[in-house]
Amino acid sequence: MRFGMIGDIVGKIGRKQVAHYLPQAKEEFALDFVVANGENASHGFGLSISCVQELQEVGVNVFTGGNHIWDKKDIFPLLALKNSNVLRPHNYPQDVVGSGIYRGKIRNESFAILNLMGHFGMPQCDNAFLCARGAVESLHQEGIFNILLDFHAEATSEKRAMFMMLKGQISAICGTHTHIGTDDLEIFSGTFGVSDVGMCGARESVIGMDAKEPIERFLSGLPNRLNVPEGNGIPSIFQMIVCEIAQGQCVQAFKLKAVDGGKLQKTLSADKE
Repeated sequence: MRFGMIGDIVGKIGRKQVAHYLPQAKEEFALDFVVANGENASHGFGLSISCVQELQEVGVNVFTGGNHIWDKKDIFPLLALKNSNVLRPHNYPQDVVGSGIYRGKIRNESFAILNLMGHFGMPQCDNAFLCARGAVESLHQEGIFNILLDFHAEATSEKRAMFMMLKGQISAICGTHTHIGTDDLEIFSGTFGVSDVGMCGARESVIGMDAKEPIERFLSGLPNRLNVPEGNGIPSIFQMIVCEIAQGQCVQAFKLKAVDGGKLQKTLSADKE
C-alpha cells in the first residue's frame, strides 16, 4: 500500500498547490490513499465543507486536524459522521464531537489513520501519549497493524518521544503544525518518522501568512489579524511524504517537493536503521 501524507494546507494558495501537484503525484507514484492536514485550508483558519469537497475532487481521501479544526462551524456535521473522513485530534475529551481515527481497507487489507495533538503551546487536552498507546493497542486488537499517525504538535521533542514510544508498533508518524518541513526522515524498526512534513502554501511568508502582520506582532507584542497572501505570482511551495507499507511496516518513504510552480521532485529519502 502506498500512502501520501500532505502537511498543513494553508489557504487558497495551498489548495491550488495541492490541486496542481497531487493528481500528478498519485499517478506517477501509484498512491493508493492520500491524507492531508486541512485545519488551515479555509482562509488559513479552519476547514469548511466546500474546501473538503474541493480537495476531495483532486484526490485527498482523509483530512486530519489540530487546534484550528473547530474554526469553521459548518464542519461539525462532517466530524460527527461514523468513520468520518474528517478527523479531529483523538485526545480531545471523549464527549467532544468527532473522532481521531479513520478505518479503511485497500485491496482487502485494513489500515487506520490516527490523529493526535501535542501539548506544548496547544489547548489543554487529554494526555497524547496515553491516548496514543491506548488507541494503538485497541487497533491491534481489531487486527489493524497498518497505522499512520498525524501528530499535530509544536515541539520536536514531543514528536521524537512519540516516535520512540511507538516505533515498531505502527507504520508511520508524520508531524504537522509548525508548517516548516524537516529533513529528519527515517525508518526505525519498521516505523517511518519525520518531525514535520511541511506546509503547502505561500513560500515567501511566515508559516503561510503574509509576513507584515507577524513581524508587527513580534515588534510590538500586540495581537493583529493574520492574512494568507493573495494574488498572482506569489512564491509557493508544495510538500508531501510518500510511504510504502507492507504488513504493518514501512518499507520505503520519501519526500516530494515543488516550489514556484516548478517540477515536482523527489528530494529526500528515509534512512533505515
